[in-house]
Amino acid sequence: MPNGLRVPAVVLLVAICVAAQTPAPEKDGGPVVLQKNEGEARTRRPRIGVSSPSNEFILKIGPKTSGSKHLFVFTEDVAPGATIPRHRHHGEEEVVLIETGSAHVWLGDKEYDAQAGATVFIPADTWVSMKNTGSEKMSVISVWNEPGFEAMLRCGSVPKGETGPALSRDDVKACYHEGDAELDALQAPPEKKP
Repeated sequence: MPNGLRVPAVVLLVAICVAAQTPAPEKDGGPVVLQKNEGEARTRRPRIGVSSPSNEFILKIGPKTSGSKHLFVFTEDVAPGATIPRHRHHGEEEVVLIETGSAHVWLGDKEYDAQAGATVFIPADTWVSMKNTGSEKMSVISVWNEPGFEAMLRCGSVPKGETGPALSRDDVKACYHEGDAELDALQAPPEKKP
């Protein structure tokens, strides 16, 4: 500390505890600390003929949650065997951080196996799909350099605890389009190469 000023450990502990209880950000933005289960919890609307990687996710940082103008972040737990459908983002780059679990990743024309702690970088206009290949939920954090994909997630979901009408295949494609993304017509990733 400057000028030899010492802060008692108890003061630091109280400051850390207060920061840990930081509420969700106001709509007008500002700095915030969100714990694992904090943010705007949402439930995906049922899909007709299209699978979802999970039913619920949490919007963390974005225009409508924190007032961010340049970032979008959300988290979700992907069930064992579930697949994130093959899609691409037209203008945004994405980073997926795999916190727990494991996945097989189809990224462009390449395939990878990713374990907990892996970072997946997805350049704009790159086809991507992921499948949870483990026996436990795969927890992921997704980060974008632009907030456009928030519109897709909001289009295809409702606030947690509510229910919404089912989405047809065309509705899901329209939601992807709203989020500056494209769902592959086949939607399923190719078979894993031996």
